[in-house]
Amino acid sequence: LSFRCLCSIVFILSGFSIASFLCWFHCTSTSPCHKQTQLLGRYEDRPIDLLTFASAWNYLDFAPGRPPKLLKIAVFVKKWPHRSHAGGLERHALTLHLALARRGHELHIFTTSPPNSSFPKYPISSLYFHLSRPTAAGYLDQALVWKQFQSQNSTGRPFDVIHTESVGLMHTRSRNIANLAVSWHGIAYETIHSDIIQELVRSPDEPQSYSLTERVMRVVEEVKFFPSYAHHVATSDHAGDVLKRVYMIPEERVHVILNGVDENVFRPNIISGGDFRSKFGIPDSKNLVIGLAGRLVKDKGHPIMFEALKQILKENKKFREEVLVLVAGDGPWGTRYRDLGSNVLVLGPLEQAQIARFYNAIDIFANPTVRAQGLDHTLLEAMLSGKPVLATRLASITGSVIVNADVGYTFPPTVDSLKKALYKVWGDGRIILEKKGQVARHRGLHLFAATKMAAAYERLFLCMSNDSAKGETFCNYEDPLP
Repeated sequence: LSFRCLCSIVFILSGFSIASFLCWFHCTSTSPCHKQTQLLGRYEDRPIDLLTFASAWNYLDFAPGRPPKLLKIAVFVKKWPHRSHAGGLERHALTLHLALARRGHELHIFTTSPPNSSFPKYPISSLYFHLSRPTAAGYLDQALVWKQFQSQNSTGRPFDVIHTESVGLMHTRSRNIANLAVSWHGIAYETIHSDIIQELVRSPDEPQSYSLTERVMRVVEEVKFFPSYAHHVATSDHAGDVLKRVYMIPEERVHVILNGVDENVFRPNIISGGDFRSKFGIPDSKNLVIGLAGRLVKDKGHPIMFEALKQILKENKKFREEVLVLVAGDGPWGTRYRDLGSNVLVLGPLEQAQIARFYNAIDIFANPTVRAQGLDHTLLEAMLSGKPVLATRLASITGSVIVNADVGYTFPPTVDSLKKALYKVWGDGRIILEKKGQVARHRGLHLFAATKMAAAYERLFLCMSNDSAKGETFCNYEDPLP
C-alpha cells in the first residue's frame, strides 16, 4: 500500500482523531512535504547537484548536527537593524548571520555605524563588526569597507565565503571573486509591476509618474552588471525565475532560498494573545480581529486598504459591530486609519516580542502591499504564529507563500477586489480561519523557519568553499530520510 492509502485507512478507522488528521495532512497534494517528495522523486537514487537544483533549497532537509567544517564569512550589509525600525533586508541579515555565528562560523559584518544610537552587542565570540561612516546617500563607503575587508582577509586565514545583502558590496568590487554570493531582496524587473499598480490606483489629483520608463532602463543596467556577482540567491521562487530567464544568469549560479523568521519567537500562544487583547481593551464581542503591521506608507498598499475599510464601515452596520482592525507600525497612514473611528485601533510601532503577541491576538493577518519585491517577513511571521494571511496577488506571494486557498486569501490590488476579500474573510468566520491557520503554520515551519533558511545558506556557503581535493562533496545532496 502507498503511504497515502495507508493514511486514508488510518484516518477512517481512528474516528477522525488528531493523529489521523496529521497523517492525512502530511500526504495532501498541497502540503510542502508532498512537493518535497515530488522534487526528490525526480532524482531517484542519484545525488542532487545543488548548484543546478531549480526549486527552493528550503524544501531540502539538511543535517541538523554540527557543521562539517567551520567557515570564515565576510558579510556586507548597508545597515544593521536597530530595534523596531528594521526593514526586510536588515531583518534578514540579522536572523541569518546570528544563526550562522551561533553555529560556530566566524562572521565578520561590514556595515555602517548608526548616526544617533549605540550599536547593539551580542554575546557571540565568533561575531565581529567592522563599522564605517555611511556616504551622504547612506550607503557603505566602498573604498573604506574594501580596505577593512582586505585587512581582515589577510589576518589569520582568508575568507572562505563573501556574502553581500543586495548591493552592500557594489558590483565594481565583486568582479572576479569566485567565492561571493549576493542575496537579492528586490530587483528592478519586479518593481515594474508595482509601478503599474501605483499608476492604476493614482487619484486624479495626483501627478502622473514617469518612473516606468526609468525602471525599464534600470532593468537594462541590472542585466548588465548582475553577472559581476558569482552566485545569486533569490528570496522568492518568482525572483529566481526572473534572474534566469530575464537577466540570463546561468542556472548553476542562481539559488532560491526563501526568507525565514525565528520560529522560537513567532509561534501560537493563546495566553499571550489574550493578554495582548486585555492590554489594549479589545472586546470579546468582536467576532473578527484583522491585523495589519509594518510601514504604513503608500507602496505598502495602505491607500487601498484605507479606502476599502472606509467603504465597508460606512455601508455595513453588522461589519461595524463584529469586526475590529488592529494596526501596528508607523507612517503617515497611521493618522488616517485613526480617522476611521473605533473599529480601527492604531497601536504604533511594536518591538519584536510585542509583535509576536500581536499576531496571537488577531484572527487573520492582512498585507495589502503593492511593492512586488522580495518576500515580506510579516506574512511569514503571521503564518508561523498559526494565522491565515490575506495579501495582494503578486507573483512572489502567490508563487512562494499563499500558493492556494488552504493558507489564506489573495486579491488583485483594487479597492473593490479587497472589499470582496474582506467580506469573504468575515463570512468564513473563525472556525474556517483557525483551520487555515493550522495549515499556514505547517507550511511556515516546513519552509519559512529561520533554522531552515540558515541551514540552506550554510550548505550553499559550504558548497561554494568545497575542496574536492580533500574529498569534500558539499555540492551533492542525498535525502537523509529513508
